[in-house]
Amino acid sequence: TQMSWADAQPALTTGAVDGQENPLTIYRVLNMHELGQTYVTQWRYLADPLIFAVNRDVWNSFTAEDQEIVRQAAVEAGAHGVEVARTGLMDDDTSLVDEIRGFGVEVTTLTDEERQAFVDATRPVYEAWRDRIGADFVRLAEESIANR
Repeated sequence: TQMSWADAQPALTTGAVDGQENPLTIYRVLNMHELGQTYVTQWRYLADPLIFAVNRDVWNSFTAEDQEIVRQAAVEAGAHGVEVARTGLMDDDTSLVDEIRGFGVEVTTLTDEERQAFVDATRPVYEAWRDRIGADFVRLAEESIANR
C-alpha cells in the first residue's frame, strides 16, 4: 500500500499497516520501534544510485579542466555518501544494528541463499528494463550493484 509518510505513521501505530521499507538509518532517526516496528530484516538489496546532474549549457560553459574538477568532486562526494550511509551496518561496524537491537527489536539478516531467492525472483525486472532503456544501462546497473 502506497501512502504518504504523514499517513504511514498512524497506520503503523494502529496496526492498519504491518510494516514499511526504509534504510536502518531512517528507521533509527524516526524511532520506528516506537511505532510498533519491532522486526527488521536486513537483506542488503539496495544500491542507492547517487545522481549528479548539471544543466548542459552550464556544463558546456566550463573549461575541460573545470569539468574534470567537478566530475572528480562528484565521485569523491559519492564515495563519502556511501561510506556515511553504511556506517554501523557492515560486518566490521555493526553499531547501528546493535543500537536498534538494544531497543528490543529483532533483527534478522538473510543468508546468502535466502537473499539469492530475491535476486532470482526479480531477474525479470532487469529483462523488462533492458528493453526500455537498453542493455548498456542495465549492464552498468548490474555492475554497480555487484560492486557495492
